[in-house]
Parts: sequence; C-alpha cells; structure tokens
Amino acid sequence: MKKIVLGGFILSFAVVNSANALQYNNGRHVFRFDASGSAGVIEPEFKDTLFLGDFEVGAKYNYAVARGQTLGLVYEYDSESLDDHDFAHDAFALWEIQDIGRIEVGYTSSVARKLSVGIPDVGGLRVNHKPLFYKKISPKGAVIPDITVTTGHDTPRVNLVSVPTNIGQYGLSVSGLGDDYDYAIDGGIKFRFPNGKLKSAISLGASYMDSPRGFSAATYAPDIFADWRAQGSVGFNLQYNSWIWGTSVVAIYDEKPVGVAGDGISAGTGVSYDVLNYSLSLSYMYSHTGIWHDDMEKYYDHTAIFSTRYKYSENVSVWTSIGLTSKKPFLAAALKVEF
Repeated sequence: MKKIVLGGFILSFAVVNSANALQYNNGRHVFRFDASGSAGVIEPEFKDTLFLGDFEVGAKYNYAVARGQTLGLVYEYDSESLDDHDFAHDAFALWEIQDIGRIEVGYTSSVARKLSVGIPDVGGLRVNHKPLFYKKISPKGAVIPDITVTTGHDTPRVNLVSVPTNIGQYGLSVSGLGDDYDYAIDGGIKFRFPNGKLKSAISLGASYMDSPRGFSAATYAPDIFADWRAQGSVGFNLQYNSWIWGTSVVAIYDEKPVGVAGDGISAGTGVSYDVLNYSLSLSYMYSHTGIWHDDMEKYYDHTAIFSTRYKYSENVSVWTSIGLTSKKPFLAAALKVEF
C-alpha cells in the first residue's frame, strides 16, 4: 500500500504546480477558474501496476446585466472529454433570472442528469459517472456505465430549469442537431428536505431519444443503433449527522436495437461516514444489459468498492480503494488536488 500512495504523490506533483486558481470580481463582472486533478495507480488482481489519472479544468464568467438578471458563459474540459475526443465537457451560455430560473444553451448535460442524485463515494473512481475502473479492467460484455439518465453532452442543447425552492426544483431539456440521434427530450425533478437532523433528497428523471445512431454513453460502452431509446431513473439520499446513504437506479429500453444490446438496468447503493479528516464509503453497483430482448446476448456485472479518503488540507487529499468488478479484484490509490 505504501508504494501505491507514494506513486500517487509523485504523479500528482505536476498537477499541483500547474493548476492556478483565479477569481476576479469587479462589480457586475465575475470570472472564476477552477481546476482539480488526481493521479495514482490501480492494480487489477493485485498484479500489474497501472497509471490512473483524472482531471478537470473549467472557467466561468458572469455579468449582472440587470438587477436580478445574470448572463454567463461556462467552459469545462476534463479527462472524459479527452477520452471521447470532445472539445469540451461543458461549453454553454446561460441567462439566469432571480426567483424564476435559468436557461442554458450549448453543449452540456441534460436537466435530468444535473438534477439526479447519486450514491456516496469518497474515492476518485467516479462510480456515479463513467467509472474509471472500467478503463483499466475491461468488462467481458456490454455495461451501462451510469446509474442516472444520460443523453450525452456533445450535442447542442437547451436546458430550462427552475430555481430551487424550499422543496423542489424541476427542468426540461431539448437537444438535437448532432450526429448521434435526431433529437432528445429530457425532464428531471428533485425534491429536497434539508431541515432537521435527518435530511433527504429524491430525484426523478426521464428521457426520450429518437433514432440513436452510434450513440455511446462511454468509450467502453457499445454504440447504440435503434428506432428510439427511453430512459427513466430514481435516486434517493438520506443524511443523518456524518452518515449518508444513497441509492439510484436507471432503466433503459431500446426499440428494435441493432448490434450489441446496450439497454437494461443499472443500479447502485452506498453509504459513507465522515470523522475528523477521514471519510469512508462502501459502494455497490449492478449492470444488466439485454434483458428486454430475447434474441440478444445478455450480460451482467457486479462491482463493490470500499474507499477511504484523508484530507491533508482544504485542497489536498489522498484516497485509496479496494474493490471487485468484472470478477477481478483491484486496488487503487491516488492523491487529489482541488482549487
């Protein structure tokens, strides 16, 4: 374990010295630059030591055009964009009206995804979104890499989302004009109950995608060709003091799919606990594809991960994970820096 943590520190040195946080506030104008990066190693079956890294850089600009109204620009690039050969993860303009909501126009995730509720995870394997371990431990069949609704972020989109009220927030997304599908309509809603010692949140998401042709949720997921795709998800979080429990499930159906089946069910649950500078989490995820089609190959995959994280400071932490996925155990660790 010591060699893994040391390797994560050495590989992260370049990230620490290259990331520069910047915020500029001058009346109506606000500019912010954020960056985070983690680097370390993963050992599938406790044998080969492989590099494991992740990063995210982003810039945001807001202009107070009038009282209660803000115009803004957002750009974000990350390792996921690099893997998918995209020019950005987020690149959109926004108009926000106080007490009403906001409009987003450009390349970004749908409202159904942004309002979703994931499962607790204190490590850096991205268990809620295109997990990193699948990049190093290839599953033997098609997997659904996410436990919430996704229609990608590399097709032009319009998001309409309300401001969060005392209880709920909701929104609608429309996307198209891309090569992956004709159009997609997504909707999402989140209910929050933040008062008292016992806090909770629940999210609901739904999506309809017309004529997916080569749509892929991740580089290791199959390209989808079908007449249409429908998705629905439910997520729930419960917090009591330093304990957090969460669960989420997404169901996907493809009408008349061609090729490898990429629809089915993906679910996850987990619990985390914070004490002093330490955090612990135990997460479990399940993916089962091809279950709606008798003539297509079915595949399921289980993943269980136990993670720990120690915060050296507000910006620096080190995490370790031990888990089992695709019937292969693994060990991973890295140092993470955030600004």
